[in-house]
Amino acid sequence: MRVLLTGGSGDLGTLVALEVQQRGDLTVNLDVRPPQTSETGQFIAGSITDRAVLAEAMQGVDVVVHIAAWHGVHEFRGTKDAYDFWDVNVTGTFNVFEAALRAGVTNVVYISSTSIDEPFGLYGHTKILGEEIARTYHARHAMHVLTLRPRAFIPHWNSATYASYREWIEWFWDGAVHIQDVKRAVLLAIDTLMTHPPHDYHALVIDGAYEYTSDDLAHWQGIETFRKYYAPYEALLQKHGLVPDRKPSRYDISDTNAVLGYEPTFSLLNLLQELAMYGEAGPPRPF
Repeated sequence: MRVLLTGGSGDLGTLVALEVQQRGDLTVNLDVRPPQTSETGQFIAGSITDRAVLAEAMQGVDVVVHIAAWHGVHEFRGTKDAYDFWDVNVTGTFNVFEAALRAGVTNVVYISSTSIDEPFGLYGHTKILGEEIARTYHARHAMHVLTLRPRAFIPHWNSATYASYREWIEWFWDGAVHIQDVKRAVLLAIDTLMTHPPHDYHALVIDGAYEYTSDDLAHWQGIETFRKYYAPYEALLQKHGLVPDRKPSRYDISDTNAVLGYEPTFSLLNLLQELAMYGEAGPPRPF
């Protein structure tokens, strides 16, 4: 099997490529940046805005994982404007699907985002339009498309975003998904497309694991609810200046489980265990 990863030099693309290669399959990484490690397969330097480069990258491909995009952090920090978001997230996504169609590639995993809940933001709007493109190519050309909507998943080792593991925890605490779980969902999507592609179009939310139950969240009691699951870690959080009683949010992933068999593994308990073991440096990156 030959897998094309757009934006494959990023953190998610790197993790997926390493796993695919370890399974004995081949990966092609199309990215404007060089790969983070030499063990991620073939590298093609180029942008999804370049149709000729895309056509080259599609040759012999069995499935495309379309990751390349400007993300919400670029909107939040003001480092990319509306033209940037449109060119890559909208025009680039159209280019990927059309190039796949012309190359005879019928299987696509499109990485969207739960930020579609923010339809008037630069990022959320372009992801809504990206999903429309994905849905259209499924309906018009009978392409097999699985759209994944992960929560924000930039990992703690991405120093351009997080200065420390503690800073990453501050973000993760409100409800998030670990990049390793997103990787797992992508691999399940690839396997599903290659073995029993669904007839219908699916847009599937990717959330993390939670010790808190729906009842806990509905009847939140702050520090008392925290202590119900994490009492041994209260002093640890206080030591690092972290507030333990913030209520997280969670998404319904029942459809994702039904279609992919997806079960997240990383929860707040795992986060606390890592903080206890590694401190504010956090665990080493996996590559």
